[in-house]
Amino acid sequence: MWSNAREEIMKSSKESSIYIGCDSLRNSSKNTADFSTVIILHMNSKNGCKVFHNKVTIPDFGQMRPRLLMEVQYALEAFYAIEDIVGDRRLEIHLDVNPDPRHASNVVTSEALGWVRGLGLEARIKPHSFAATSAADHCVRH
Repeated sequence: MWSNAREEIMKSSKESSIYIGCDSLRNSSKNTADFSTVIILHMNSKNGCKVFHNKVTIPDFGQMRPRLLMEVQYALEAFYAIEDIVGDRRLEIHLDVNPDPRHASNVVTSEALGWVRGLGLEARIKPHSFAATSAADHCVRH
C-alpha cells in the first residue's frame, strides 16, 4: 500500500523529512468512518513535498475515543510500513488531538502522546500537527 512512498523515500536525500498523520470523518447515517492516512516527504527539508495517502472506511458507532485512537493506530501502521528505510531522516508522527481540555479530542491527548513517544518516536499535536490536521483532513474530506 505504501510502495510509492517507500520508493520516493529511498530516492530522497538524508536531509529530507517525513511527516505522518491521520484524520477521520464520521458518516452517522451509515455508521461508518473514513480514515485518511498520509505520509509527507519534505524534500531536503526545504524544497517541495510529496504526499502519499491511503483511505479506508470502517464501521463506527459514534464514540470519539476509539476513533481518535484508531487514527493513532493508522499513523503508526504507516510508520511501520516505512520504518526500515527512514534511516537518519527526520520523522514526526502528527496527531489530530488538542491539548486544550475545552476540545473533545483532548480526551486522548496524553494517551496518544504516550503511545507514540513510548515507541521512541517524535509526536506533534495541535497546532503543530499539520500532516493530520491539514493534509489528512483534506484527503478525508475530498
